[in-house]
Amino acid sequence: MAYIDFISANHNKTKRDYLARVNDPEYPKAKAAALAKQWGFDYWDGDRRICYGGYRYMEGRWEGVARAMAEHYGIKAGDKILDVGCGKGFLLYDLTKVVPGVQVTGLDISKYAVENAKEEVRSRLQVGNATALPFPDRSFDLVISITTLHNLYCYELEKALREIERVGKKNKYICVESYRNEEEKANLLYWQVTCEAFNTPKEWEWWFKHAGYTGDYSFIYFE
Repeated sequence: MAYIDFISANHNKTKRDYLARVNDPEYPKAKAAALAKQWGFDYWDGDRRICYGGYRYMEGRWEGVARAMAEHYGIKAGDKILDVGCGKGFLLYDLTKVVPGVQVTGLDISKYAVENAKEEVRSRLQVGNATALPFPDRSFDLVISITTLHNLYCYELEKALREIERVGKKNKYICVESYRNEEEKANLLYWQVTCEAFNTPKEWEWWFKHAGYTGDYSFIYFE
């Protein structure tokens, strides 16, 4: 298990007005969160004050992440990759561009995301829950989960981590939201709309070890 950061550069490209989100008069935080947790149009393509405000494929945005992952884990044609919490499949699509012939599979809790996924990989995505992955043991050469597991309640985390460990072979990678100080904790609370597991890095590392997770990981922070 090692700390490897593939995601922060993308995460830090977005400028965030934390106070504006939490104080918005039309979509106050509780209302925005209630809409976001339906995992439908409002979460992905609705008003920016709720969540993404239009989660569309942008050429090159995920390709650098895909290339770094492929190089680090030695991914080659024929290898099988699973993305737990794949959203609209943008990272999986870019992995197919970076490594032609790779076999990708995605799972997401959102039916809307799967139905509106990148056309080229849509048939490889399915609706499901991270706590019960519908795949045999050791099915995938690489299992990834990007900014997903922090949306689970604490009583679900161990199940999800054990499932990722079960269906993966050697290589696994998880990225979750975290905080290192009170400022980052406040910013995370202001910005997030679906997070349920608020953990410091040490707490996340405790969860990984507790669940027997042996893969790599990293955190994103709201600075």
